[in-house]
Amino acid sequence: MGEPGGTGARPTDMSWSPAAAATIAALLATLSGCTSTGPTGAEPTATGTPPTATPAPATTTPTAAASPTTAPPETPTPGTPATAARVVLVRAGGIAGMRDTVTVEPDGRWTRADRAGGTRTGRLSTTDQDRLQQLLADPRLGTETTATADPGDCADAFAYRLTVGDRTTGYVDCDAGPARPPATEALVRLLIGVTG
Repeated sequence: MGEPGGTGARPTDMSWSPAAAATIAALLATLSGCTSTGPTGAEPTATGTPPTATPAPATTTPTAAASPTTAPPETPTPGTPATAARVVLVRAGGIAGMRDTVTVEPDGRWTRADRAGGTRTGRLSTTDQDRLQQLLADPRLGTETTATADPGDCADAFAYRLTVGDRTTGYVDCDAGPARPPATEALVRLLIGVTG
């Protein structure tokens, strides 16, 4: 029955049918699920972005193992000579113009070759090997490999050229010349003595 006042009156009974109430409840549940900020699951969020559990795409930066080139060997800096490097001593000069080359491998094996092509071989004793490593570790050797020495005015003197790894030092055995580099001279004396 309508309210007094005409045909456009609203009904006073606002009852809902069970089907309509269930439909409205389902819609509300769907809407509340779309705006949930709970833990990320397998379903997309309301904005349509993928869940954060999705793994990131793989990068294309090559790893060191996949690199076709290898890292260059470390170069010792002056003052820190390598103690496990090949050592080569060349002694040249004298009245007869001799030339001897002594090569000592890191494991103590040595070879001594003369100008005529004759060779001798051997192995440093444990004591000599230890002494060699001590001399190679002398910090003065790194400084001496960067210095250049004037040979002076000595005729028929012996010139010594010592190479440790990729660095070289040396001197001319001349009393009138400059002072001999002490670490280099100690190595020369050891190598000539143990291979002579």
